[in-house]
Amino acid sequence: MTRYLLVGTALLAIAAPAAAQQHDHGAMQMPAPTPGPAPAEESCTITLEGKGSMACSASANPPPMDHSKMDHGIMAHGAVEPMDHSAMNYATMAHAMGGEGSGTARLPANEVMNHGALIPLGGDASLMLHGFVWPVYTDQSGPRGDDKFYVQSMAMATVGGSFDGGRWIARTMLSAEPAMRHDGYPNLFATGEVAYGEPLVDRQHPHDLFMELAGRIDLDVADGTSVFLYGGPVGEPALGPSAFMHRASARYNPEAPITHHWFDSTHIVYGVVTGGISAKKWQLEASAFRGREPDEFRWNIETPKLDSWSVRASFAPSPAWLLQASYGQIDEPEKLHPGEDEHRTTVSAHYNNGRGLSAMAAFSAKNRVPGDTLTAWLGEVNWDLTEHHTLFGRIENVKNDELFPDHADPLHDQPFRVTKFQAGYAYRVPLGPVNLALGGTVSAFAKPKALDFAYGSNPMGYTLFARFSFGD
Repeated sequence: MTRYLLVGTALLAIAAPAAAQQHDHGAMQMPAPTPGPAPAEESCTITLEGKGSMACSASANPPPMDHSKMDHGIMAHGAVEPMDHSAMNYATMAHAMGGEGSGTARLPANEVMNHGALIPLGGDASLMLHGFVWPVYTDQSGPRGDDKFYVQSMAMATVGGSFDGGRWIARTMLSAEPAMRHDGYPNLFATGEVAYGEPLVDRQHPHDLFMELAGRIDLDVADGTSVFLYGGPVGEPALGPSAFMHRASARYNPEAPITHHWFDSTHIVYGVVTGGISAKKWQLEASAFRGREPDEFRWNIETPKLDSWSVRASFAPSPAWLLQASYGQIDEPEKLHPGEDEHRTTVSAHYNNGRGLSAMAAFSAKNRVPGDTLTAWLGEVNWDLTEHHTLFGRIENVKNDELFPDHADPLHDQPFRVTKFQAGYAYRVPLGPVNLALGGTVSAFAKPKALDFAYGSNPMGYTLFARFSFGD
C-alpha cells in the first residue's frame, strides 16, 4: 500500500504546476530603497532590458505577462548583479536571486531562477512550484546498443520565509522515474549503480521518487555575508558542480553525461548535513553524508547515515563566472564493490553571459581505495540563438574500468579511455504557462579499437524529445 501511495504522490506532483530546480535568466533590477515609512505592500520592479517592466510584491502574485509582446530570448537571459539577500523578504528575493544551483551549489549570478508559480503564504513566507515532464525516444547503435521510449520528470516545491537576521527554506523534489524499469534507459559507455542485482553498463539509471527532502537556514553575520546550515534525509552534499539537470549549460540535453559518476553522482544521498559561510562572491562549505549510492528500489527513503565527508570552495569573480573546487571521501559508494572507498576531486568553471549563452568545463579525479585513479573531462554549452532556436552540445572524456563487470571476462577491471561527442537542437514554444521544447541530439564516440568487438567500429546514438516545463 505504501508503494502505491508514493506513486500517487509523485504523479500528482508531476501533474501539478510544479518543477525541478531549473534556472532561467532574467535581467532583473531592484529599485533602491526610498526614505520614509515602509509601504503597506513590499514590492519590486523587474526590468526586461528596455522591453518594459512589471511589478512583483510579497503579498500578491506578480501580474501575468503578455507573452505575445515579449522577447523570450531576452527575458530568459538578462544579466543580473548579485543581490543583497538580507534586505529583501523571501518572495521578492525569489524573483531576483541568481547563482542558486542544486543542493547548496553555486552557479553564475547571471543564472537567475525563474519560478513557475510564486504563491505568498502570508507575512514573509512564500511557496514556489516548478517542474517538467520530458518524453524521449533514444536509439543507440552497435552490439551493445538498444532503443527505448521513456519519460523523465521532476517536480519541486519550496516553502521559505525570512526573519530578523536571516532566512529559511524547506524543499522537496520528486520524480516519477521509478515507474521505469530498474535499468533505466540506453546510454552507451555510461556506468554506475545496479539493476536486478547486476551492475548497470551502457545504461542510465532512473532517479528516485524522493530526489530531495531537505531544509536550509541562513543567518546574517555581516553585510552581504551569512552562515548557513542545510540538511535532511534526502539531499546533496558539497561535492562537485551543480548537478547536470540544474545547469543552464545542459538544460535541453535529455541524456545524463557518461561522466555523471565522476562529477555529480552524489546529487541524491540518503542523509546529509552541510554547514558553510556564504558571501556575494564566494562560499566555503563542508558536508557529512551517506556515501552509498541509492539502490535499485527507488520508491522508498533509505536509512540516512553520515559516514562520508566533503569540502567545497566556490568563487564568483563576476556575475558571468562561477569557479568551483571540491574534495570528498566517500565510503563504499558502489554496492557491488564492498570495502572499496572513493576519494573524489573536482574542479569546474561555469559561464553565463546573461544573454542566452551558458557553458561549463570540468575535471574530476576518482581515486579508488584500494585501486587506481580514474579521471574525466567534461565540456558543455547551451546557446539560445533567438527567441525560439537553441543549439547545445557536450564533449566528455573518461577513463572507465567498469565496462566489463563479469569477473570471468579477461577485460574485467581493465580501464579504457572513451570520448563522447554530442550535438543537439531545440525549438522552443511558449504555450501559456507551459514551455515546450521540441528537439533531438546525435552522438558519436572515439574509443580504442580493442572495444570494436563489443561496441562495433562506429557506434552512434540519437534522441528525439518533447520537453514540457513549467517555470523554465
